[in-house]
Amino acid sequence: MAAPILTVRDLQTYFRTERGLAKAVDGVSFEVRSGEVLGIVGESGSGKSVTALSIMRLIPDPAGTIAGGQIEYGGRDLLKLSYAKMSAIRGKEIAMIFQDPMTSLNPVFTVGMQVMEAVRNHEKVSAAEARHRAIEMLQRVAIPDAAKRLNNYPHQFSGGMRQRVMIAMALIFHPKLLIADEPTTALDVTTQAQILDLMLELKGDRTDSAIMLITHDLGVVAETCHRVVVMYGGKVQEMGTVEQVLTEPLHPYTRGLLASLPARSECRQSRLRAIRGNVPSILNMPAGCKFCTRCDEAEDRCLTSEPQLVQFADGRAVRCHLRSEK
Repeated sequence: MAAPILTVRDLQTYFRTERGLAKAVDGVSFEVRSGEVLGIVGESGSGKSVTALSIMRLIPDPAGTIAGGQIEYGGRDLLKLSYAKMSAIRGKEIAMIFQDPMTSLNPVFTVGMQVMEAVRNHEKVSAAEARHRAIEMLQRVAIPDAAKRLNNYPHQFSGGMRQRVMIAMALIFHPKLLIADEPTTALDVTTQAQILDLMLELKGDRTDSAIMLITHDLGVVAETCHRVVVMYGGKVQEMGTVEQVLTEPLHPYTRGLLASLPARSECRQSRLRAIRGNVPSILNMPAGCKFCTRCDEAEDRCLTSEPQLVQFADGRAVRCHLRSEK
């Protein structure tokens, strides 16, 4: 088993609102291992993106705060580093591709200026050298006429090309950990496949690097990931290898996600199976299991007592009273 690059322990990230305290991430623990692709899956509002932003120390303050936990990287707790030391790691050793490249790229600066700025923020190089490296990286992510397109603005690129620019900026230093937050959202199927293949290809430049892939698409997880973490209600509900979780899911929520996928054999007119009910408000989560209001197997204890995340000998973990003894 490969050594962990990043270890998250009991992470708690809260937001203060007019209606009360929103516990967006409430005691999340997992690790990202050297050389692997780790999938983080769950519905919108499950805490996936907030977990990623917490790792990068990009939670907006004062509305949001990392209330507790540890994020260990390279023998250091990222939550205890100064702003300057964290800035030196962010982008160079741990990079992130954000969900929407149109809002992540600055619309008033050319793409070339933004890629060059990423280089010069971390290395003392001349403008000419930064430009050369920017062109080289844009060529590697298959942007045609890279030298000319440096002078274009983000709105002059298609969605897929903007995402390629984001990948170029994220991987220009060959980081040890790449966090990709829904990198294929709003892209057509062909472009999605190209973007995922590109990420995996560039990851291969450094065999000990890892990718933390945040997605709602279990098909993507099956194709690209080694292990998967299933989140719901700001908590980890299940963990294991992709084969374990997708072929023998333990948690009712994971089984519901898999059951909602359309089968190839199903007629187009067949109605898709859905998880009943709606995701509860993060300001008013159930006292017991966070999934109990939507679970067809819920018992009385599920409504009042929150289950612990139980780890098994084969590396799997599940948070469910009914599966505490596998």
